[in-house]
Amino acid sequence: MSSNISIKKINSTQTYAVRHPILRQGRPIEDCRFDRDDDPSSFHLGVFIKDNLVGVVTYIKKELTGLEGIQYQLRGMAVLKEHQKKGLGLLMLKKGEAIIKQNKGMIVWCNAREVAVEFYIKNGFKIFGKPFDIPKIGLHYAMFKSL
Repeated sequence: MSSNISIKKINSTQTYAVRHPILRQGRPIEDCRFDRDDDPSSFHLGVFIKDNLVGVVTYIKKELTGLEGIQYQLRGMAVLKEHQKKGLGLLMLKKGEAIIKQNKGMIVWCNAREVAVEFYIKNGFKIFGKPFDIPKIGLHYAMFKSL
């Protein structure tokens, strides 16, 4: 990792600076808030280049029916457009997985947008069940990875 790049825990409202333009563009800023964002077991990571926040991800302790063990849902992974395709998502994924393991987590899962499915497959995730549509957002796949 370049000395200019760092990953730090951030609070839920700090994620909005990246969630909004990438995941909720054209929608009210309130749409950036996720259920359970502020649960004590949830955590948020930000990837910084120098001191600029350019990527975010949220992990929420939550079960997906049909999977066994302590689980965390990965939500809202986003990287600003000009910093995409540089490996920053992978850095956040690896850091999140390390923290989940420290917390005795066994599975990380997500509802992946269709455009992100290949990223997750390349990083050890498997599709779970059938694709589904999230209104105003699009086609998604439930995916999981055992840690």
